[in-house]
Amino acid sequence: MMNKLYLLVLTMAVFSCKLAPKKEMPAEPVEEAEEMVNVDRYPSELNKVFEAHGGLNAWKSYKTLNFEMPKEGFNEIQTIDLHKRFDKISTPDYTIGYDGGEVWLLDNTGNYEGKPKFYHNLMFYFYAMPFVLSDDGIKYEEAEALVYDGVSYPGYKISYNDGVGASSTDEYFIHYDADTHQMKWLGYTMTYFSGEPSNKVSWINYADWTKVDEVLLPKAITWHNVEEGEVKEPAKTVNFENASLSTEAKPTGFYSAPENGVIVE
Repeated sequence: MMNKLYLLVLTMAVFSCKLAPKKEMPAEPVEEAEEMVNVDRYPSELNKVFEAHGGLNAWKSYKTLNFEMPKEGFNEIQTIDLHKRFDKISTPDYTIGYDGGEVWLLDNTGNYEGKPKFYHNLMFYFYAMPFVLSDDGIKYEEAEALVYDGVSYPGYKISYNDGVGASSTDEYFIHYDADTHQMKWLGYTMTYFSGEPSNKVSWINYADWTKVDEVLLPKAITWHNVEEGEVKEPAKTVNFENASLSTEAKPTGFYSAPENGVIVE
């Protein structure tokens, strides 16, 4: 029987809800907590968005992120090395990991039918907004405001330098509350599978935030239907639980494939 992870990804696909993970993005140099981030590299209004969520200096001081996603009967636990971008997804049925070079799968039931290379850090990039939009290799330009329910949300278009990430032709759009500067919307195109640029933009609403240590991270995110480029009613919500941040990194072996794990080609 198709496992629940694959059903989630398939459901997202129905609603055009797939984000190309930047799994090949070079790891950023590890910065010590006391070193200040050079905020001059970012647009001033985007810096205000980062600050509204706790600031880049706080975010860059952490080395490990954990969060859980409720499934039917269990929680999927995700652990990410924020500097090296190693990751590990743990469930009773399967474990997926990325050790910096290879994606691996431990399938305890033999029923896993998902796409580990696509999924291993997919939800991390959704969850770690807006901070992942401060990564290296990104270009910023002002975007036309997004209007939803009569409210105008200013924003920026995000694109990537050639060769950055798994799909450098992807484009993203971050839109924020004009008064509070909290992030409200993420728009994105998805070119991971085709490799071709796309004009089809999917939209996620970020309306529910929670304090995790010193920063704001999403408690839930909601995809919306889109018709002829216009954002419509909510379609699918994903919840997050038990998030935590640590200034300590996990041992490298934590992300390594176990003896009975299989490298995904």
